[in-house]
Amino acid sequence: MKSETEDNQMDNHISYVQIKLDRKPNTKANFSKTVKGKLKKQCTFTKKKVKKTITGFFPVIKWLPKYNFKENTWGDVMSGLIIGIILVPQAIAYSLLAGLKPIYSLYTSFFANLIYFIMGTSRHVSVGIFSLLSLMVGQVVDREVQLAGFDLDDDLVYKQGSLNISDMNVTTVNISLGLIDIECGKECYAISVAAALTFIAGIYQILMGVFRLGFLSIYLSEPMLDGFATGASLTILTAQVKYLIGIKIPRSPGIGMLITTWVNIFKNIHHINYCDLITSAICIAVLVLAKELGDRYKDKIKIPLPTELVVIVVATLVSHYCNLNEVYGSSVSGVIPTGFIPPKVPNFGLVGKIAIDAVPLAVVSFAFTISLSEMFAKKYAYTVEANQEMFAIGFCNIIPSFFHCFATSAALAKSLVKTSTGCKTQVSSVISAIVVLLVLLFFAPLFYSLQKCVLACIIIVSLRGALRKFKDLPAQWNLNKIDAIIWSVTVASSALISTEIGLLVGVVFSMMCLVVRTQLPHTALLSQIQNTVFYEDADKYKNLSAIPKVKIFRFESPLYYANKVYFQQSLYKMAGMDPGLEIIRRKKQETKEKKQIKRKQAATVKDTDDSETHLQLVLKQTELQTIILDCSAIAFLDTSGIDTLKGILKDYKEVQVSMLLACCNTTVIDCLIRGEYFGKENKDIQKLLFHNIHDAVQFAHQKELPVTDSTV
Repeated sequence: MKSETEDNQMDNHISYVQIKLDRKPNTKANFSKTVKGKLKKQCTFTKKKVKKTITGFFPVIKWLPKYNFKENTWGDVMSGLIIGIILVPQAIAYSLLAGLKPIYSLYTSFFANLIYFIMGTSRHVSVGIFSLLSLMVGQVVDREVQLAGFDLDDDLVYKQGSLNISDMNVTTVNISLGLIDIECGKECYAISVAAALTFIAGIYQILMGVFRLGFLSIYLSEPMLDGFATGASLTILTAQVKYLIGIKIPRSPGIGMLITTWVNIFKNIHHINYCDLITSAICIAVLVLAKELGDRYKDKIKIPLPTELVVIVVATLVSHYCNLNEVYGSSVSGVIPTGFIPPKVPNFGLVGKIAIDAVPLAVVSFAFTISLSEMFAKKYAYTVEANQEMFAIGFCNIIPSFFHCFATSAALAKSLVKTSTGCKTQVSSVISAIVVLLVLLFFAPLFYSLQKCVLACIIIVSLRGALRKFKDLPAQWNLNKIDAIIWSVTVASSALISTEIGLLVGVVFSMMCLVVRTQLPHTALLSQIQNTVFYEDADKYKNLSAIPKVKIFRFESPLYYANKVYFQQSLYKMAGMDPGLEIIRRKKQETKEKKQIKRKQAATVKDTDDSETHLQLVLKQTELQTIILDCSAIAFLDTSGIDTLKGILKDYKEVQVSMLLACCNTTVIDCLIRGEYFGKENKDIQKLLFHNIHDAVQFAHQKELPVTDSTV
């Protein structure tokens, strides 16, 4: 049997055969022909294409005929009923936040649910009034109403059944609707501003969909979405605390809402309404117990428990017959007027005043809708179309603006309630719309005694899933520290600053983390796995064999302008030699030895050949002879990356160190060829480029580095 030493000696004498592959010719399609072909394809109408376009624009046509009544009906009906009932008291708070009457919020919720049912692709989001958008609308409405000469505090009592908006305020202003000028009071003018603002925001969203900007949703990473949902949940929970304990504190919209609200809560903690506190404790206990039982026995319970509906019915009856509002001062929903106002064209004369204000409204509305759509789609394993979501939310703003409505988007709290009550499809939106319609027409008085603390309990319990993400943070930190940081930053910014800024911060921060990952990537010095042709990270694995006089360097990122300096520094550190510094060192050494020789010449008068001195310098070079760059993780190069590689190749060549490339993809090879890295007409490509690391190592072993005069 041959010894291992003999085997290694035989391996060293095996002749090296370099792999050579011929590239296929790069056939580029004619640009004009490609454009003409696409235009022809777009302008050609076939029955199949028309059908696909219609079903794509109205997704309900595709999925509704396949609706499974047996599996989906109960969950959709129950979630639709709960959301419809929750919408009623929310209309009071959110419409006042928007500077409008509660009836307009009900109109908004009714039309938005129907339109999204027809055009939306998400099965679980609840589209309608949303606190943030209501606040943004309210800021514009208040500004324009005040500029029109109205007193913001001059509000008359809104009597049940009264829909004569001309009697709302004595002060009037002329607004133009086409060729007709009419006098409009404060309430009329306020809803005119809100409707026009909503219409313009919807137009912006449609334009975003036409230009197919829905792809922007891919930048909403999962840690960022989870962090946004958790941070927004903290904000929602904070906003509901005052209803839980029955204290009256001023609303604190805008930046720092969470901190300001908690400060106001503790300042007014001595004003707790114990009736609301006891009711909240009982409702939360019942709801949490029901949720836990439902989660534990979900395999045995085929039908979701309608706990929220039961709690609302029982609480309303108790509040009504025990007269909790008058006896204990418990806050209730109050009177909701009934009836519809005739539709009206938005006041386009206001467009010049509010066009800029509509931009952030459109962006925030889309951002909330698509982020929640993506979140629920991932959770329940289906897909949503980002561009179609843009169209859907755009028309949810455009069409309702003709019916005295204001801006809408997907709402986190109601969407979480919707999923927690067994929602399966957007049929639940139709049920919610029917509930709102019945309330608008008939049942408004029945919700007069419904305590707001009960609705707050339902919303808070529905946030359990998002708030439980805090428990998963240690596991996320162990799994991926950068994702955990993205989640934490998004949570903090969403909760402590504001939800819309938190979403922006989360997107920007996650993209910055991506840039940092490519700017400061992992680098590795590779060594050979014994008795194999494979090479791995010497810092991560044991028992690897270093290659004499050869350094193998792996850079795990694209090489571009932002990380070229880091690439150079990492390579020089790994090689143990900065070629620029090495050239300077050799020049100094050469100068020093020349001086020594001149002194000897003066003493001995003996001629010394400079070339002999130069040969002595070359023999003092380091043992490093070859650097192999593993390019398997380099996805692409830009101009700076190509110039960096060319500069390093030249510098190491001057100190008689070769640099070889291995495992390059075709994109990188094409970039190097265009940059003339391999010389003119690629004359050195066979000496510098290899298909795998082992080929490069074998080439380095068999290549005899000639000892020649240094260019220095």
